[in-house]
Amino acid sequence: MCSNPGPGGWWLVVGGPPPPPTAASMGLEPPRFCEQCGRRMIVQVSPDGWWAKCSRHGVVDSIDAARR
Repeated sequence: MCSNPGPGGWWLVVGGPPPPPTAASMGLEPPRFCEQCGRRMIVQVSPDGWWAKCSRHGVVDSIDAARR
């Protein structure tokens, strides 16, 4: 489907938002926001994994995410 963005010309819109990055879909990318409350989390990445801490709901790490 084509749309006219204005006087700058035409551009092509191909359905839907882009897919998430491969690392995120494989669970390699740490979460940035808490799944329970949506707050931004403190994230630490190391060579052997990652952990993310919500001020209200505690810590989640890559080992916990692998078990899901």
